[in-house]
Order: sequence, then structure tokens, then C-alpha cells
Amino acid sequence: MTRQIVLDTETTGLSAEGGDRIIEIGCVELLARKLTGNNKHFYLNPGRDSHEDALKVHGISSEFLRDKPRFEAVADELLEYLQDAEIIIHNAQFDVSFLNKELELIGRPALGQFVGSVTDTLAMAKEMFPGKRNSLNALCDRLGVDNSTRTLHGALLDAELLADVYINLTRGQDALLMDLEPGDNPGTVTTRMDLRGFDLPVLPANEQEAAAHEDVLKQLDKSSDGKTVWRTLAPAAAPFMA
Repeated sequence: MTRQIVLDTETTGLSAEGGDRIIEIGCVELLARKLTGNNKHFYLNPGRDSHEDALKVHGISSEFLRDKPRFEAVADELLEYLQDAEIIIHNAQFDVSFLNKELELIGRPALGQFVGSVTDTLAMAKEMFPGKRNSLNALCDRLGVDNSTRTLHGALLDAELLADVYINLTRGQDALLMDLEPGDNPGTVTTRMDLRGFDLPVLPANEQEAAAHEDVLKQLDKSSDGKTVWRTLAPAAAPFMA
């Protein structure tokens, strides 16, 4: 079973190559799409102050970080934890660039040498919701994930929120299989029910639903400047009707 680690970082600024450093790493483990509680969380001393704009985002002061370990002190523990896992990150390019720079500075290989793969939930969200805002807060609101405790960015809290967002983004990708869990009492058994053997009824859309569907297609077409596949392949196709 592939381990999934939802990861987030906070940094002193926006440019790893420009000298900015990681100040916080938060990791949340998923097994079989369920939180295990086996999480990792580090505050790090970056050896420099945060930019003013970054400080407004995360609120983590240099005074607070002064007695925290350097990245090299936690690198082995972090890499062992991430080993061979699928890493799930929102805007992965940003976090991976910072992790790679930290690893480079201590003479270690890039992150890709240790992990199984990296999944970018921002790229997933842009594909699923083209033309929409796809920040973590926006996705929490859209997918019904409670982010009421998120007043400032924090790596562990953001990783926990992203885990919920990821599960909602990928819901339905595991075929029509349902877990029935009678309860938490000792001796109970989890039953797997395969719905593919059922004769499921087909409920055709009515005129109002078909019109609403066509309206969504028009909105997607507008947001992509007329580059949607269904318009390209079938420009003369009639609106969807069941």
C-alpha cells in the first residue's frame, strides 16, 4: 500500500535561489486515504529574517526561530519519513524548489531521489475548476472543508487542510467500491461492497437540468477563450439533451 504524505512549508520569502529559506515543515500521513496521525512537524532556524510580506503571511518571528534546529539537523529524520511515499503538495514547484535548495546546501541529492512521486493539487484543481480561484482557502470553501481556524498560514495546519481537500478532489476515483464500517466496537468487521454488480437505474436529465448543463459548458468555453474540446471537435453539435 502506497503511503501518501501531504506536505507544506513556510519560508522567509519567495525565492530559494535568492537566499530565502524554509522556516517550517508540516507533513500529514495518509494510508488508504485515511489520516493515520503519524505526522511530522518542524520549526527551523533559517539563519536570516523573513521578508516583511512573508512575515505578514505566516507570523513566525525570528525571535521564535532563534533556538530552533537548522535544516541539516532534521534532514535525515525528514527524508526517512518521506522515503518512497507519494508526496502531495499545493503548488508543488514552490515547496520542492525550497526543499531541493536546502538539500543542495548540505550536499544531499534532490528530493526526487528519495520519494516515490510528487502530486500537485494546484494543477489538479486548475484542471477540475478552470477559470476559478484555486488557492487553498478557495478550495476549502468550494469543497466544504472547514478552514475557520486558519487566520495565518501554518505548515502543519495547511497540510491537514490540504489532506481533506485532496480526498475531496479525488473522491470517486477508486471505482464504485464502498466501505461499510458497522462501528468501532471490538470484533466488528469492515465489509467491502462492489457496486459494479448492481443494475443501476439510468435517470435522464430533464429539460431544466439539460439547460443548466449547457450553461456550464458555455461558461467553461468562455473561460478558456473558446478552446474547449467539445467545441473544437463538434462546433455544430446541438446542446446536450438526454
